[in-house]
Amino acid sequence: MKVDILVAEIGSTTTVVNAFVGLDTKDPHFIGQGQWKTTVLEGDVNIGLANAIKDLEANLEVEGLEYGNLLATSSAAGGLKMTVHGLVYDMTVKAAKEAALGAGANLHMVTSGRLRRTDLQKLQDISPNIILIAGGVDYGERDTAIYNAEAIAKLPLDVPVIYGGNIENQEEIRLIFKEQGKEELLYLVDNVYPKIDTLNVEPTRRVIQDVFEEHIVHAPGMSHVRDIVSGPIIPTPGAVMEASKILKEEIGDLVTIDVGGATTDIHSVTAGTEEVNKILLDPEPEAKRTVEGDLGVYVNMLNVVEMIGREKLEEELSLTVDKMDELMLEYRAIPKTTKELEFVERLTKEAVEVSANRHAGGFRTYFGGTTRTLAVGKDLTGVKWIVGTGGALTRLPARREILARMPLTNKGDKLLPTAEAKIVIDNDYIMASLGVLSKVNKEAALLLLKRSLEID
Repeated sequence: MKVDILVAEIGSTTTVVNAFVGLDTKDPHFIGQGQWKTTVLEGDVNIGLANAIKDLEANLEVEGLEYGNLLATSSAAGGLKMTVHGLVYDMTVKAAKEAALGAGANLHMVTSGRLRRTDLQKLQDISPNIILIAGGVDYGERDTAIYNAEAIAKLPLDVPVIYGGNIENQEEIRLIFKEQGKEELLYLVDNVYPKIDTLNVEPTRRVIQDVFEEHIVHAPGMSHVRDIVSGPIIPTPGAVMEASKILKEEIGDLVTIDVGGATTDIHSVTAGTEEVNKILLDPEPEAKRTVEGDLGVYVNMLNVVEMIGREKLEEELSLTVDKMDELMLEYRAIPKTTKELEFVERLTKEAVEVSANRHAGGFRTYFGGTTRTLAVGKDLTGVKWIVGTGGALTRLPARREILARMPLTNKGDKLLPTAEAKIVIDNDYIMASLGVLSKVNKEAALLLLKRSLEID
């Protein structure tokens, strides 16, 4: 049997392989999935990848599966670890941070102003996959970015560096890295914050993903990944964002929510409403990602329980103290019993509501000579669709009800979606795979995504 494309999602613990056929026709299909544990610790993710393909063959009841290309998303080996260094936090640092998160990065350090010795030591200890330097509007302040570039270039790190600051600095930055013998590690892009109240994050997002693909083979356990993966490799969260963006072009403004075992990611693709934009204090990117590292329903289960309140949770689930202790002690990644399902559904509901309120902006009233109410942060009020993906929101029985409650948490002070937003679920759990597939066949990826979401 031969399939057109396999897409591997190489996660931190599990590698999943999805198979697609008919990609050059008007009727593409997702035909099956295989999985295996990710084998970073064994020193080669290809071991787990090969076993995931064997599992796919078993599920399809075929031997010797053939395929045209193998694409991949990856969050193995720590995912895309980045640090961001800008000038003013609310301006260039924010813009650089939005670019990094939107590309699928895990931010391990964000600084504003000149780097201190302690900052440089921390940067060395982190040893990120990519460093992003920004700072200064075009033809504005120059010295901070130059200072930071000189300090970073001298560090004993063999790490790609992207410069997305004041374009007047580009030749100076190039010379700095050339003098340190690191010119091949430097990538120059358009300024992420070219003028006041203007974000320009998309060029940097694209370069981040290109650099990730070029250098991911150097991460632990990933050194032989190019031996088997023949197409693009992009960070898994970045792939979900890519899928969200092509879907928005087709059906309108949306927000995608992915509740995982360790984190909850929200991707929104909306320019906001004209009404809110008139009173918006600072610019926001059309495509925005936030990741909440304390809102996972497995690894961070205890954090979410504490947010809800242990006694309240016992009352809602009709559990005694002893039964709750037993449930939490025996808690597993995939719930089996009715009570386990009720428990993880309640945790997921909390993760969705808290992360949505953190992602969305709100209204702020200023008092002075005149009282003014302004909007701050991301405006989701124009969102027409709420998309659920990830393990929890594609498999739990109450997934639709959980997402439908999100707009109802608004007390009038948040820029959340309205109750009119439609709920759709990534039933095949292939949104990340389709994000990377869109890089080579956008039309097929969109058709498959709409089919998984049951959108006509």
